[in-house]
Parts: sequence; structure tokens; C-alpha cells
Amino acid sequence: MPIPVSRTRFMTWRSLATAAVAALMTALLVPAAAHGAPGQSTPVYSYENAIRESVWVDTGLDGDNDGRHDRVAVDIVRPRELARQGRKIPVIMDASPYYSCCGRGNESQKKTYDANGHVVQMPLFYDNYFVPRGYAFVGVDLAGTNRSDGCVDVGGRSDILSAKAVVDWLNGRAEGYTTRTGTATAGAGWTNGRTGMIGKSWDGTIANGVAATGVKGLRTIVPISAISSWYDYYFAKGAPLYDSGPDWLSGYVDSPDARAKCAAVQRKLVDEAPRTGDWTSLWTERDYVKDASKVRASVFLVHGMQDLNVRTKNFGQWWDALARNGVERKIWLSQTGHVDPFDFRRSAWVDTLHRWFDHELLGYDNGIDREPMADIERHPDQWATSAVWPPRTTGATTLRPGTGAQPGVGTLGLGRGSGTETFTDDPGQSETDWAAHIDRPTADKAGFTTRPLTRDLRLSGSSKVTVTATPTTSTAHLSAVLVDLGPDTIRDYAGSGEGITTLTDRTCWGASTAGDSSCYKVTEATRTDVEQTVLSRGWADLGNHASDRGVPLTPGKAYTITLDLAATDHVVPKGHRLALIVAGTDKDLIDPPAGTPTLTLDLSRTSARVPLVGGADAFERATAGSAAAPAASVLDGVRAPRAAHRVPGEDH
Repeated sequence: MPIPVSRTRFMTWRSLATAAVAALMTALLVPAAAHGAPGQSTPVYSYENAIRESVWVDTGLDGDNDGRHDRVAVDIVRPRELARQGRKIPVIMDASPYYSCCGRGNESQKKTYDANGHVVQMPLFYDNYFVPRGYAFVGVDLAGTNRSDGCVDVGGRSDILSAKAVVDWLNGRAEGYTTRTGTATAGAGWTNGRTGMIGKSWDGTIANGVAATGVKGLRTIVPISAISSWYDYYFAKGAPLYDSGPDWLSGYVDSPDARAKCAAVQRKLVDEAPRTGDWTSLWTERDYVKDASKVRASVFLVHGMQDLNVRTKNFGQWWDALARNGVERKIWLSQTGHVDPFDFRRSAWVDTLHRWFDHELLGYDNGIDREPMADIERHPDQWATSAVWPPRTTGATTLRPGTGAQPGVGTLGLGRGSGTETFTDDPGQSETDWAAHIDRPTADKAGFTTRPLTRDLRLSGSSKVTVTATPTTSTAHLSAVLVDLGPDTIRDYAGSGEGITTLTDRTCWGASTAGDSSCYKVTEATRTDVEQTVLSRGWADLGNHASDRGVPLTPGKAYTITLDLAATDHVVPKGHRLALIVAGTDKDLIDPPAGTPTLTLDLSRTSARVPLVGGADAFERATAGSAAAPAASVLDGVRAPRAAHRVPGEDH
């Protein structure tokens, strides 16, 4: 899609201004000694002697209804040398609900404080690494958590505006105080206001939400495994993904003070997030995708393509919305589940993040904006790049199922199918079970496959599957999955580490103090050999066929619904087959319906819209002259996925 004129001007200005900004920053921001290689900040400032202070920022809200504005705690680490010189510096910020309740990172680090209440340990390596390079690091306790006032509202106004208020304070637009309840003010005259937000999962979600406000001063965000719409964290077109709602999650991270004051907020999270999966105003407030046009910040997005916690529809729809609005962006896609890039590609990640912040916050012309947009993990620790993502030659291609020689074992191609297939929901079966028996009739699924491919076929982006089904009951859930049928070695995303194993040795990334080490346990890829790989998946409640509010079904009546499948980038190699499976409950990934429906698919009105690089022509070439499908056998895959997490920040 062409970039709108207004956004084109914005991007052109950024490109033309880069050299001028870099020159200005070099002259005014950081002494020449801080620069080694051209366009790279180097660690010349003392981390041990850095200024460590706490400020409480007025959010302008009274979420806990105690008659005064809530203040959020802001812990700051910044170079003392630059403060003495009066030089203004940029900020890297992580706003999180997890700093005291649960910890951050693979080692679950929490904030610790000295006797004066100043932060001693800041979780993760960001402060250790970037403060010596001339940045400030800011760790924000979201409203209702740790040392902040207010209430946790799980991605709503309180979450987002409490973090936005800190960006405003850094830019001189909000009040800060030296204590939680006192009147002595604290300014942020030490910063130039240029802020980059980073964080994994809930933290990255806050970065998405703050960017969607269009707040001035937020120059870039780095959302890792982040949510873009909280409805899509909890539901898939009415089908519940978890056995709980946002009220449980709020209670999980609330501070003791918030638990005592926030009953009204908790009640709203129950009443306005019904387990029926109906869309309500609560979900509208927590949908950042609709406000992508307001985003001023650049976006460096990271996600695991097998993330079954924050499922990848979240990054796919966010990325597409950012693209439509001409936002400068970059993406990494791994084979892992819910894992931070520090734990699956550590050295490359630190280097790339360093260069990204140097470019976006210091204005250095280091060339990162001219490098390929996407890094994609094809095999464990084997990465490929794409100049843009999805590639420009990607075309949405309609593939259609057809009947085969046996019931439920059909074909997949470009021609319109006919006939019907029938299956009965079995909540005890998972996508892994369906794929393992793709070439055999089973009562719980309908499967459709291409013949073996004669050349590689690449899917890049988000798919949709439209199903016309007739149920025997008044409720029914549907699952649709795309599968690569063929041998491969992949990361074991269904294992306890979601694709990584944590070892005992450590590597160090930045400076350390007695109270805050920059050294972290090494990880390595956990590999598994498989004969089939689920590459994309989606779910729906058939009762949501006509709107975002579910209705009872009439048994015996046909309904048409479109399932949104998760975004991915996957190459189905020559000799493998591509499969589409349609079934009922996907064990441990969605909750089952009230009854046990049997569903009959109308194949003439069922199809998959798949993003193929090269479009329909690529599919025709890859399936032309295909050999006969192999004899039926049971195909080994990963173990059945575990019950999905209820905590978006939880690490494997």
C-alpha cells in the first residue's frame, strides 16, 4: 500500500535530518572521548558512580479513589559526569508491573533498594550497558504496583497514562516529586526528552500503548513479545484462550496498597470482560491497533513465531497497521516461544539494540536504517534477512480444500472444492495430534494437504481461513491450523524452556557493582527432530459468525465465519507438503464449548487466504508435477503444547 503523503514527509524529514542531528549530538551531547568507531557510543562513564535517584510523577489520575492524584515511582540511573557538565542526555525506559511481584528476565530479577530508597539493582542489562555509554535508564513501576499509587487496570487508561506521564515529565509537561506524598518538586532538566521504551510482554505492551497515544518525545519503542490488543490476548473471535480474565492478572501484580483500595477497578475488570468473549468498551480502550495512525515513534519489534502466551496475531496486526501508516520499523522473528532475544541470540541482540538506540536516540548515522528490515530464524541459530517484511512480492493466495479418497483426508489447491467433511469436537486432542494423523481418517478433524512440493514455498505474514460449517449443537468452537509436513530440526518451543536451555556459565554485558551484576546465565537452543511443524493457527466461536458478540447457534443451520491465523514467516521446503486442518477445540490452547458438537464443512464455501511470496504463481510452480503423497503414517511433532500461560510476562 502506498505510504500516505503526510507520513512520507515525516519519514523523509527523518532521513534528511539524520546527518544534521548526528553532528549536533556529537558536538553537544557526549564528549568526543565517548566515541570509538564512527557512529557508536562507547562505555566511558562510570556505572558505579552513576546518579541513582527516585522521583514520583503525578499521573493526573485518581484510580484508587483516595481523593488525590496518583503518583508513579520512577527509578533513575544516569551518568554523574554528564550531569556535572550540564549535558542533556536521552532516556531508555522500561515501564513494568513486575519489578517487585515477579521479577524480570530469565533469572526473575527484582528491583532492590538501599537504606535511602534509591535503586541498587535494576533488573536486566539495560542500565549496566547503556548508562556508561551516555544514556539514562528509567525503570517505572506501573500504577498500582511496587512503590506507585493507583490501580492496575491491565492495559487500560491507568496502565498507559501512568507510563505516558513519565514521558511527559521527561519533556517538562508533568510534575514530579522527590517523595511519594511530599510537595518538593523534582524536574528532569538533565534530559533532552528523547525517550525510547523497551520491554518484554506486559512491559512491551505498555510501550505499544504509550506510542499509540502519539506522545511527543517518545522517539522509538522496542516491544518484545508484546500485546497489541488485549481482547486478542484473552479471546480469539469469542473463543476463550484462558480460564481467567484480566481481574485475575490484576490481582497477580497488585501491590498490597492497591489490593486494599482497588476493589472498584477489579469489579470493572470482571463485569466488562465477560467470559462469553463479547466485545465491550473495556476491550476498545485496550485496543492499540486502532490508534496506530497516532504513532510518532519508530518500532523495533521482536516476537517468537511459536509464542503461545502472547500469540502472534498480536504482532501481525500491529505490524500491518504500522505499515499502513508509514511508521519506520524493524522486526526480528525467532522460532522460540515466549523468549527474550537476550536469551536466544544474545551477542547479536545487544549489538543491534545498541546501534538502534544510538541511531534513534543519539541520532548517529550508523546505517542501521539502511539494513534489511527483517531477521527471521529459519532453523535453530540460523537466520535469514528480508529487505522488507513481508517481501514486496507477497500475495494473498486463496487455497481451497477438496475431498479425497478417504473421509477427512482431502486435498489442498487452487481449484474450488465440492462436497462435505464432518468431524466431532474432541477437547482431548491437540493440533499436534491432528497433524500427526493428517493422512488417516480420524473423527476429530478434517485435513487437507498438497502433494509434495517441487520447490520451496514461503509464507510471510498473516493468513485467514473462512469456514462454512453446520453444527449439531447450539455452541461450537473451531480451530484452523497450517502445517508443514516433512522432516526438520526446530527449536523445541513446546518444551519447558520454549526453545532454550539455561546453562550455568555467565557472560557479562556492561559494568557491574556489588549490588547489580551485568553477568547472566548463558543459554543455548533446545532442538528437536520432527516430521511435522504447525506454523500458524487460529480459533473462533462459531456463535461470533455475524458480529463481535456471540449468539446461540441453530443446530442444522450452516454458518460462515473467518478465523484470523497467527502471523508467521515460514518456508515449506521442496519435498514437504503444506496442510490445512480444521477441527474443534485445540487442547490447552482454547477452552471447549458447552456441548460436544459435530460439524459438517461445506468445502465449496471453505478456503484459506495465505500470504505466499510469489503469490498464486509460486504455488502453481511448487505443486506442478508433484509426486504422489506418501503412504499414511503417524508423523512425529513437538509434544502437545502445555496449557497456555495466564501471565504475559512469565518466562517459559
